[in-house]
Amino acid sequence: MTLLKDCKLILKNKKVIIIGAGIAGLTAAMKLSTSGVNVEVYEQHEKPGGKIRYFKSKAGPIDAGPTVLTMHKVFEDLFNSCGHNINENLDFIKEEIIARHWWRDGSTLDLYSSFEKNFEEIKKFAGHKSALEFEKFNKFSESLFDFFKDPIIMSPKPKIFPLFLNSFVYLKLLKELLIKNKNLYNYLNESFSDYRLKQLFSRYSTYVGGSPFMSPSILSLIWNVECRGVWRVKGGMYNLAKEIEAIAKKSNAQFFYKSKVKKILMKNNKIEGIELDNSRVIHSNTVIFNGDPKALLDGLVGKDVKKAVSTKNVQKRSLSAYVWSFSAKTKGLKLRHHNVLFNKNYKNEFEDIKKGEIPKDPTLYICAQGNNNDPYPKENVLGRFEIIINGSPISLNKTYNKQKEYTKCKEITFSILESMGLKIDLKPSEEMLTTPKEFDLMFPGSQGSLYGRTPHGITSTFMRPMNRNKIQGLLLVGGGTHPGAGVPMACLSGRHAAEMILKDLSLI
Repeated sequence: MTLLKDCKLILKNKKVIIIGAGIAGLTAAMKLSTSGVNVEVYEQHEKPGGKIRYFKSKAGPIDAGPTVLTMHKVFEDLFNSCGHNINENLDFIKEEIIARHWWRDGSTLDLYSSFEKNFEEIKKFAGHKSALEFEKFNKFSESLFDFFKDPIIMSPKPKIFPLFLNSFVYLKLLKELLIKNKNLYNYLNESFSDYRLKQLFSRYSTYVGGSPFMSPSILSLIWNVECRGVWRVKGGMYNLAKEIEAIAKKSNAQFFYKSKVKKILMKNNKIEGIELDNSRVIHSNTVIFNGDPKALLDGLVGKDVKKAVSTKNVQKRSLSAYVWSFSAKTKGLKLRHHNVLFNKNYKNEFEDIKKGEIPKDPTLYICAQGNNNDPYPKENVLGRFEIIINGSPISLNKTYNKQKEYTKCKEITFSILESMGLKIDLKPSEEMLTTPKEFDLMFPGSQGSLYGRTPHGITSTFMRPMNRNKIQGLLLVGGGTHPGAGVPMACLSGRHAAEMILKDLSLI
């Protein structure tokens, strides 16, 4: 009984402050609060979710952030570990078609969560030779995922030693990665004879904010992650964020919105709490920072915590995006939930981005979200749409003009859609477009980059900040930290940080 009372007293007096209510901050709040820890979350925006955003429309809420949900088990395990069933208040729909892909020559290809079906579809699309090339690539991608999953992806800290233990099993794989050390596009250029398949599979580097012409071939593993299953959350991705927040609140976590943190307080290299913009001070010896790590280096939450990260942890920056969000009626192309419209010259797109320009001829990703009554898009029925164009992070010395960017982006986007046969009954407005500059304003220190540090380079995985750092009591979480960008990865980073705190308290 004495031990139980002591534990309760520790938990009652232990306060963990979380800065930011993105998916990582929410995950940490849920895990800690359901374990009995006193949690307070401070978020500068008016609602949770971070990059999981939505806009209201006549057709229902429009997802305006991440739309692809993979690694469903990461979330299932999180909820189970907190004593909850993920399916109790959330409805997950597994997509039969991962994505529908379109090219300028009128060809189209659907890919599925089934190797056999994909083999047959590619055989019909590009011939038997291409199907065999796909089979080889698919095995390579699967081997990469199996090789890196436990020591890197799922681990709180990347572990090199287990990789060497497996080196005899994966000797051929290591030779491909380390000796040849090709970038993703060059690897795919040698792997596929059909240019369309080179485009399709090289696109996966953009999932973590990289150019296929500069990202390592390791990123081939993202295909294996996606082909294992893509889900949508009924009602929108935002419902996932809201449910995690709701569970944390039921466990007495407190959320303070429109509360911007001016400074993280520390003394003798130990965290002491935070100071808000209104000069209010909240004391705690543990702070979780769910923001872009570059904000720390830039001194945006105080000069004392700048040493928590180094330049190599945050530079160079990954891709940003131009994101359209609107409701409209469409006709022409038979859209699925996830659609990719490829351009004529893939390399030119990334050359424009490298120069800091809106691509003149970009690849367009369209998430066709249907409406409240029917989640699948129908012709001439009001539906919800998100269109994403890859862009560069902002240059800090470049003058920004929203109207000019909007006008140029509108002309490029809708002329491509028209030329490819998709007619949209819409009068676009500036409010429908989110630019890299606006992402920078939403996420301080990011320069509009949506994925933190660039994934370019064979060692980029090891350059991201870890949960722990040089400052005692400060933990970092989010897509800019290990294990990387994407909703499942950010979720893992939040859970890892929470479990480190619980371990420190001898609760696990």
